Amino acid sequence: MKAIAVRRGEESPALIEKPTPEPADGEALVRTLRVGVDGTDYEVISGNHGGYPEGEDHIVLGHEAVGVVEDPNGTGLEAGDVVVPTVRRRPNGSNEYFARGEPDMAPEGYYHERGIDGEHGFMAEYFTSPAEHLVHCPPELADLGFLVEPASITEKAVEHARASRSAFEWSPESLFVLGNGSLGLLTLAMLDESFDRTYCLGRRDRPDPTLDILDELGVTYVDSRQTPVDEVAEAYEGMDFVFEATGYAKHAFQTIHALAPNGVGALLGVPNDWTFEMDGGALHREFVLHNKALVGSVNSNVRHFERAVESVAALPEWFTDDLVTGVYGLDDYEQAFVDDDTTIKTAVEFGTR
Repeated sequence: MKAIAVRRGEESPALIEKPTPEPADGEALVRTLRVGVDGTDYEVISGNHGGYPEGEDHIVLGHEAVGVVEDPNGTGLEAGDVVVPTVRRRPNGSNEYFARGEPDMAPEGYYHERGIDGEHGFMAEYFTSPAEHLVHCPPELADLGFLVEPASITEKAVEHARASRSAFEWSPESLFVLGNGSLGLLTLAMLDESFDRTYCLGRRDRPDPTLDILDELGVTYVDSRQTPVDEVAEAYEGMDFVFEATGYAKHAFQTIHALAPNGVGALLGVPNDWTFEMDGGALHREFVLHNKALVGSVNSNVRHFERAVESVAALPEWFTDDLVTGVYGLDDYEQAFVDDDTTIKTAVEFGTR
């Protein structure tokens, strides 16, 4: 079968041949339909994140997938079921996090991530997976099923943010998303009706396709070159919920000043090492005197995927049309990895349902 992988010592994806996998007991064979490309894929390709499977000279890319069950292999699934795979897998037998259905809360060393760290991904004509890691997707959503994984990341972050405010009555009115990439835009579309005021931070000039989407959603665009995150509360009032999706280290600390009293910030970006000065006393006071909170969130589990299926299904058609700027077959798969001013979200297509 054909697969898209990155080899050790190389910094660009390649189309390779691999044997079609054989499902083990408890696993189904899935024929891949589409696999999305995101920032994590770029980091894996450049060697800045993740790691190769043990003993392998390459890693098959892709963690945002949708496919059709080809061989149920006695799992209880049915041939033709449209499914979305979760990302984390047990590295060496079971552990407490997987046993209780919370692999997303496992620390390093207790998991592999398909297409990212320690295990091949889904960017191939076929893949196998234990049935417990396959989430049903409505057939009519097959073309957009690759958006379920990123949407599940948002579902988890929102769940954890709300949990941090569960000790009192919290009725957030304002949402501030840091980053106008595909995850930021997807989050705004998913949460648009839950907030009275929505804002998005970026640093792009018009004309720009992401800003056109913000306009259509009714989101106020905040240019970070004019209004830094820590000045947002003064310019626009404090934000009840800040969703950080930039990976820019200063934003984590600036978020504290952007929050309204009782507000919460969810941090999702993964920055490189960066040492800088900040007023630790002022940050400490903001936390204590205004009951603020920050939560970190990474990965997601089956229940987040299940909710994400519903969220993706509810997205307006115009939004997904504008968000997905390219779906490419194997003949021109390289185009899916081109990141320019016109690119928002791309996917590689391996087949149709």
